[in-house]
Amino acid sequence: MRRKNKEITDKTVLHEILRNSEVCRIAFFDDEYPYIVPMNYGYKDDCLFFHCAPEGRKLDLIRKNNNVGFEIEHSHEIIKDDLSCKWTTKYRSIIGVGEIEIITDKTGKREGLDCIMKQHGKTDNEYNNSALDFIVVLKLHIKNMSGKQSRVNKGAT
Repeated sequence: MRRKNKEITDKTVLHEILRNSEVCRIAFFDDEYPYIVPMNYGYKDDCLFFHCAPEGRKLDLIRKNNNVGFEIEHSHEIIKDDLSCKWTTKYRSIIGVGEIEIITDKTGKREGLDCIMKQHGKTDNEYNNSALDFIVVLKLHIKNMSGKQSRVNKGAT
């Protein structure tokens, strides 16, 4: 990272960002250009969980190459100034890479969905067994990530 003063090295802060954010953008390999998709997620044990339909472009790309990049931003704000060149942004973000796995068994699907629901504030979950047949859960195993922040107190979350 070029601007070391903006780097987040504290693993506790990185995990707080992962636990307190709501949207993750995933970049999939797709021939000439990457394919990027914003998705709601859940975070647990160095993994991100997502859900999607049982067919589509994401799944086709994962089956070809399950290596992905991801980005999560947390509490961003544009800071305005009278001078255009003095505008700036207050933010925290994480970028990383990992391998994504397609979860097909119902127990794994329930665990992934519980993680996603917990991320968004719900813990007493019930799932219709027949609906689970039509849902795919994706599990992204984080291999490497780095955090960056600007205009945020080092200890703030």
